[in-house]
Amino acid sequence: MKRTIFILLSFLAVFTVSAQEFYNRQRVVNVQASAETEITPDEIYVQVILQEYDKKGSGKKVDINTIKNEFLSRMKKLGLTEKEISVQSFSGSDGNYWYWYKKNKKNPDLKASINYLIKLGSVKQIEEVVQNLDDEATQNFFIQKVTHSKIEDYKKQLKAQALKQAREKANFMAETLGAQVGDVLQINEPQEIIISPYIYRDAMRVQKAEAMSTADEPALNVDFKKIKLRFEAPVSFLLK
Repeated sequence: MKRTIFILLSFLAVFTVSAQEFYNRQRVVNVQASAETEITPDEIYVQVILQEYDKKGSGKKVDINTIKNEFLSRMKKLGLTEKEISVQSFSGSDGNYWYWYKKNKKNPDLKASINYLIKLGSVKQIEEVVQNLDDEATQNFFIQKVTHSKIEDYKKQLKAQALKQAREKANFMAETLGAQVGDVLQINEPQEIIISPYIYRDAMRVQKAEAMSTADEPALNVDFKKIKLRFEAPVSFLLK
């Protein structure tokens, strides 16, 4: 039994060495190809945080249900539905440190808040939402992320372009030296590089454009900076 195992291991070692020598004798061309494009975001995710507040003059608190219903009613008038609006979280605060209101306040007046995530399709829609927010209830408003509804399709197209370009580069290099490209020896998964817009900067550009506009001069048609997609594909080809 031991003799049989020894023979098998010896055969495997010889086969491995032979395969490595065969590989080393192959003429190979290695290329690094790439493909890239830029796309304008058509899915913009905005977070809106609403909180209860004390109505000026009356001293009474405007409760979260009233704020929520008014907010959703305004969003509905803008054409938004349950598909575009979702609740991210609920929370409560009285504006004081925990130690303070635990030690000094027997009945802290908590202010409930609700966090909404809204899916929009353009800068124009963002402006419409901002114009319909309750200034008293709105505690925060910011863009969480931007993307494109068909970004996966763009990725597939770029991968294919990068791989096709790899063969073109290999053919050029080989033909320049009087050789011909044969079969593919090795393909690595193309490396994905995504450069998203700097959201805060572009949002400020929109605000600045609006502030500079006048009744006689329309605001600039400023949109988000495009998303840059890039794929790099290392491929090895055998030479004939």
